[in-house]
Amino acid sequence: MIDGAMQPFALTLDKFLAHAAKWRPDAGVATARDDGRVEKIGYGELMARSRRVSAVLAGLGVSLGDKVATLAWNTQAHVEAWFAVMGMGSVCHTLNPRLTPEHLGAMAARSGARVLIFSADLADLARRIAQLVPQEVRLLAIDGPALEGAEALEPLIADAPDGFAWGEFPETAPCGLCFTSGTTGAPKGVTYTHRASYLHTLRALQADSMAITGADTVLAVVPMFHANAWGLPFATPAAGANLVLPGRNADGASLARLIRAEGVTIAVGVPTVWLGLLEHLEAEGGEVPSLKRIVVGGAPMPPALMERLERRLGVIVQTSWGMTELSPSGTVASAHDPVRSAGLSGRPAVGVDLMVADAEGRPLAQQRNIEGHLHVRGAAVVERYFGEAEPATNAEGWFATGDLARIDEAGNLAITGRAKDLIKSGGEWINPAEIEAVVSALPEVSLAAVIGRQDPKWGERPILLVELREPGASDAALLAPLEGKVASWWIPDEVVRLDAMPLAATGKIDKLRLRAEFGGVAT
Repeated sequence: MIDGAMQPFALTLDKFLAHAAKWRPDAGVATARDDGRVEKIGYGELMARSRRVSAVLAGLGVSLGDKVATLAWNTQAHVEAWFAVMGMGSVCHTLNPRLTPEHLGAMAARSGARVLIFSADLADLARRIAQLVPQEVRLLAIDGPALEGAEALEPLIADAPDGFAWGEFPETAPCGLCFTSGTTGAPKGVTYTHRASYLHTLRALQADSMAITGADTVLAVVPMFHANAWGLPFATPAAGANLVLPGRNADGASLARLIRAEGVTIAVGVPTVWLGLLEHLEAEGGEVPSLKRIVVGGAPMPPALMERLERRLGVIVQTSWGMTELSPSGTVASAHDPVRSAGLSGRPAVGVDLMVADAEGRPLAQQRNIEGHLHVRGAAVVERYFGEAEPATNAEGWFATGDLARIDEAGNLAITGRAKDLIKSGGEWINPAEIEAVVSALPEVSLAAVIGRQDPKWGERPILLVELREPGASDAALLAPLEGKVASWWIPDEVVRLDAMPLAATGKIDKLRLRAEFGGVAT
């Protein structure tokens, strides 16, 4: 007996754009420009341009499995580069322009990328990265003209042939690379595959998740260099929804204008973005009547902000939780759930499983209403970091997230803290150890510690606590050595001088006590 069979259909990301081009040619991408214009393109034309970008890259020697780095804002040209790189079977290595050149250069060196596509206004940073890596890097500018040491990509697209073939590789091929920014020591690279990102997209479209439909217009404020922009550049063409991109301008006035002009129905980003929108509308007046839902993640959602947004804007706020290693979505609060809370991040969709464990990774006998170390596994969860031979999971496939969490009776996840001392500010991680190492090296400093203090806008902001050998050191003298050593937004907001640094029984600085005394909201 011969069994029947289904057609082979590789789960590769180029299929999303091809589907939208064929079945939703009326939908597409809108990009806000610095001069106030909004440029639009349909999915059909966007796919044709992306294929020509693939032809350009192939002409530069890029082939299957090669890394192509991007350093860019949320624009049409960046989306085209994404699909061009991934569609030809190469790997898109996104770089975060908020990090230092040294961090970015180390990441690009490790990936071996020989092409860097960058936003024209980031030219100085792009050139610095190219100087810091051992390999020769070809620089291609988007959203601007040719610059010293770089070519403009747009003229190359115009001269490139049409119809470059996409998708001629297995669904298990890598498609993306994103580093975790060095928040637990050396940066760790997370390699995304086509299959994982395809399945992640299908999860995002589910009714109890982001629930994006062809009737929606989605504003992606979450950066494309931050964990795949939460998968929105894939989910919107997959659903036939319109994708709206803010460029580099995410202030409240710009977002309000863009939401009204494009009829945005769903907006996605970290809580501080929506605080800016809310404060603008409260100060200047005006409405955003098309907006129905705001999906937040990347940082804790202040309950007061959630209540203000829903009351003032008439929207539903959906909280979520995820991380780079999860492609990145783990859980999303359903818009249909009658019980929603800023402290709850929703349930996992099918394809993601959660488990709380003890400090050694052993599952707790009770999995509901008890705090434990959060572990996760699923089709879009990291198994092994880039360049590392050892798996990042245990024998049962569980990945330790580093979060402390509680799961309620209904299956809703609540993140209760971090197992380590990282500070999350505006959706981005800050590593206190890097700051402490610089300050502790100063001759006038005896001991130094950095903790996160609660902040109504950013979630947390770092403060520096010092025990000085010489009492006369100014704040400026203590903070100035950090410039150029860490990202500017890592620099602590305040310096607190202590007569004696509290020490635990082990002799280490007692950060639990410091957080208890100084970690509350500043008054």
